[in-house]
Amino acid sequence: MTEEYRQDSHGPQDPQDLWNAVDDYVNERLVPADEGLTGALAASDAAGLPAIAVAPNQGKFLHLLAASLGARRVLEIGTLGGYSTIWLARALPAGGRLISLEYSERHAEVARASLARAGLDAIAEVRTGPALETLPKLAAEPGAGPFDLFFIDADKVNNARYVEWALRLSRPGSLIVVDNVVRGGKITEPSEDPAVRGTREMFDAIAREPRLDATTVQTVGTKGYDGFLLARVLD
Repeated sequence: MTEEYRQDSHGPQDPQDLWNAVDDYVNERLVPADEGLTGALAASDAAGLPAIAVAPNQGKFLHLLAASLGARRVLEIGTLGGYSTIWLARALPAGGRLISLEYSERHAEVARASLARAGLDAIAEVRTGPALETLPKLAAEPGAGPFDLFFIDADKVNNARYVEWALRLSRPGSLIVVDNVVRGGKITEPSEDPAVRGTREMFDAIAREPRLDATTVQTVGTKGYDGFLLARVLD
């Protein structure tokens, strides 16, 4: 970031303060809050869930992506308190379906209550248990897939396995979004951090996979410095 973008009339500005201000500016104009979304965040906070949900503008991005794709079936891996789930479920047409996989039963209870308050409990279903155990059961269900859109935002150690399962449950044209893949830039070097190792493993696996066409966008904002991966399943 050059100095001209880091300064205001009062002198140098901390980059995180600037990122927060830009997010606030954008959200006030383009991402109006409503009871369903703010209620989900409040319920998560009251239950003591970690404050790691996607930012409002990122949730809106997921919503627009699902709507633009015309997604009817969405699979989310990592529910937390259901904030991103609400954004995604709201993009689905009548008859659409969203399945979200969450490791923690406590987190799932908070998410289910928030989805019900938002009027989305008939569209969105939260299943609990380790995703690598839940995914094979899901794949075995008649009519479970294919899914049009996948949002992966769970434990980073298993990112490569989650992408592999998304590919199995996809169709040509399906999109796979993986959050938190830049890790503050740490992915550029080998690391002892399991989240970084798992993310680097995912990048290597996707680079070798001829059925996926992918890129990554770096992001800054209220969530700090990170990024997401977007992959399209090829014919």
